[in-house]
Amino acid sequence: MASAVCGTLLGLALCAGSLCMMSGATFLYHDYCIIGAGPAGLQAAYFLQRAGRDYVVFERSHAPGSFFALYPRHRKLISINKRYTGKSNGEFNLRHDWNSLLSHDRRLLFRRYSHDFFPNADAMVRYLEDFASLLKLRVQYNTAIVHVTLERDGQAWNGHYFLLTDQDRQNYKCSSLLVATGMWVPNVVNFPGSEYVEGYETVSINPEDFAGQTILILGRGNSAFETAENILGVTNFIHMVSRSRVRLSWATHYVGDLRAINNGLLDTYQLKSLDGLLEGDLEDLAIVKDKKGKLHITLRFYLDSRNTSAGIDSITLPQDELDNFATRAPYDRVIRCLGWKFDFSIYNRSLRMMPGKGNKKKYPQIKPSYESRGTRGLFVLGTASHSVDFRKSAGGFIHGFRYTTRAVHRLLENRHHGVPWPSTVYPITQLTNSIIKRVNEASGLYQMFSVLADIILLRENATAFEYLEEYPVGVLAELEMQTGRKAPNGLFVIIMEYGRNFSGADKDVFYYNRAVGEAQHAWQSNFLHPVIYYYKRLPTEREMRLRPPDWPLPRPDAVHHIVEDFLTDWTAPNAHILPLRRFLENCLSTDLRNFFAESCFLFAFTRQKLPPFCQQGYVRMQGLVGSEGLRRHAVEAGLLEDYTLTDFLGDRPPDSREGSQDQLLRDHAIPVRPLQHLVNGKDEL
Repeated sequence: MASAVCGTLLGLALCAGSLCMMSGATFLYHDYCIIGAGPAGLQAAYFLQRAGRDYVVFERSHAPGSFFALYPRHRKLISINKRYTGKSNGEFNLRHDWNSLLSHDRRLLFRRYSHDFFPNADAMVRYLEDFASLLKLRVQYNTAIVHVTLERDGQAWNGHYFLLTDQDRQNYKCSSLLVATGMWVPNVVNFPGSEYVEGYETVSINPEDFAGQTILILGRGNSAFETAENILGVTNFIHMVSRSRVRLSWATHYVGDLRAINNGLLDTYQLKSLDGLLEGDLEDLAIVKDKKGKLHITLRFYLDSRNTSAGIDSITLPQDELDNFATRAPYDRVIRCLGWKFDFSIYNRSLRMMPGKGNKKKYPQIKPSYESRGTRGLFVLGTASHSVDFRKSAGGFIHGFRYTTRAVHRLLENRHHGVPWPSTVYPITQLTNSIIKRVNEASGLYQMFSVLADIILLRENATAFEYLEEYPVGVLAELEMQTGRKAPNGLFVIIMEYGRNFSGADKDVFYYNRAVGEAQHAWQSNFLHPVIYYYKRLPTEREMRLRPPDWPLPRPDAVHHIVEDFLTDWTAPNAHILPLRRFLENCLSTDLRNFFAESCFLFAFTRQKLPPFCQQGYVRMQGLVGSEGLRRHAVEAGLLEDYTLTDFLGDRPPDSREGSQDQLLRDHAIPVRPLQHLVNGKDEL
C-alpha cells in the first residue's frame, strides 16, 4: 500500500487502514518501518513485499550494504561460498552457502557473484545492490534516522506508534519498527595513553606502511588476526594482547571465533618466530610515548597521579622491577581491533532500549522472539539480534539471521494480519518420512541449531499431524499464541545439536574415537545431529525458565538422538530410520510401519485394530493403482516376468487383437515373483 501523507490540520485521517491522530507536524505513515538496508533489512523487506504489506526501508547511505563497502578492511569475507556440493537440492545447498539471502529468484544466489570460497566484500556489495533492485524493494536511500520515540495511542496495533525523524527533520510514523542497523560503532577502551592508539576502522591497509615496524594489536577476534595477517610478512614482530584467550572456531563450533583463514600469527607464535600472544585486561594498561615517538606499555597503577605528558623518564615501567617483562620492547604503533557494538544513541528513553549484561552488553536486550524487552512491536533483526544465541549458533551472521528474519515475519503475519504460521497436515503414516526428509535437507535447522526447530503437532488419536517449520524454540511455551495453531494432543520438537561436552576452548576436538557410529550410543554423538523431543503437552513458561542449564528445551517426556553421520546423511535404514521409527511408535503407542496389501489383508482377519497404514490405505482402497508404466517399470526392475502381448495372443499381430490392453491384462493372470525382504517381515519400512 502506498504511503499515506497526514497533513498539518487537526483531525483524523485514515492511514493504511489505521487511524492517525493529526498533529502540528507533517509525517509519512507506514505499517512497517525498517531501519537499515543491510542483509537483514533487505531480507525483511523481501518477506513483507511478498506478503503485500505496507513498508519502507530507511538507509543512510546511497546504496544498500554500506557496512560491506567499508568492512572488512582487507576485503576478504570469512563466510564460505561453497559452489558445489554434489547435490541439486537448493535447500540442502543453502547449508553451505553462507552469503545468499532467501528469495524465489535463482539469479540471486551468491555463487553467481563470486567463485571464491572466501569471497571479496565487493561481491557482497554488488549482490545486495542487485537484491534490492531486481526484487524492486522499497528502500529510501540517503535517509539517516536520527531519532526514534513513541506516541501512545490505544487504537494502534501495539498500543503506540513509532515516530522517526531523519536528518532533514522529516517525520515518519509506523505501527511496527524493525531495527536492522547491525553493529557498526567501534568498541573503544579508554585508558591512559589511548590517544596514541589507531583504530581498525582507520588504520592503513597498505603493508608497506608497516615495513620494519614493531606492532601491538589490542584484540583477539577475526578483525585483529585479519589485520595481523595483512602485515605479518613485513613487520619486525607483532604482539597481540586481549583479556580472553584465543578461541578457534573449529574447536568451539562457533563461526564468530577465530577462523583458520586468519590464524597465521598462531603459527609464527607457536613456532617461535618472534610474534606472540598475551592475556591481560586492557583497562589495566597504559601507554606512554618517549621522545623518539616509541610507545611503551606499562600498567595503570604505575602512573599514580602522573599523566602521560610527564615524560618517560619519570614514569615507572614494569621492566624497572621485572627485567624480563613480556612487553618491555617499545612499539612503533598500537592498533585497536575490538569489534563493534550497537548504536543506542538514536532511541528515546520511552523505547527502553537497554544494553544486555556481561558479554552481551554490546547488544540490545531482546526476547527469544527477537522483540525488544522494553517495547512491544519493536523487533531487532540481523547481527544486532545475536544476543539470543551469542557464542552458540549462527544468528549473528547472514547464514543464520536470514532464517530468524523469516521467523519474525511469520510471527508478525499471525499477530497483525491473522495469517497462521505455515503448516502442512499429513497422515500419521508419513511421520517418519517427514522427519527424515527435513533433517536431511533443511538449511534453517542446520544453521540455527538449538535455536530454530520444526514442530509436529499431533491430531486427536494420533491419526494425523501438522508440521510447522523453523519455529524459535525459546518461545515454545507461546506457540499457540504466536502461530495461531493449537497443540492439545502433544507434540514433537525436532532440532539439531552438537554434543554438550565436545566443544570448547580447552577441548581436544581431534581426539581418537571422537565420533559415535552405533545407534545405541546416539545420545553420545558429538557432531551436529538431529534430536527429537516428545511432549505430551505444550511446556509452560515456568518450565522454559527452569530448564536445565545449556538445554534448549525443558525436560521432555521422551527424547531421541539420531546418531551423528560423517556425511550428514541420515538415511541409513538400520542406523537412522529404524531407531527413529521405533521411538515414534513408543511415544504414540502405534505401528508406523508400511505394509504390503497381503499383510493388511491378513491383519484384517487376525487383529482387532489395524496399523494406521492399513487403515488409511488398504481398507480405504487407496493402495497403488496399476498402469502400463508401472508394469514396464516392474519388468525392468526384475519384479515381474516379461509377459508380452504376443504371449497372450499367439502369433497374432498386436494390431489385430480385440479388446483393450487393460482387458487383456485382466483376462490373463501374471505370476508375480515374491519380493525378498532385506531384514524380515517385522521390520518392513
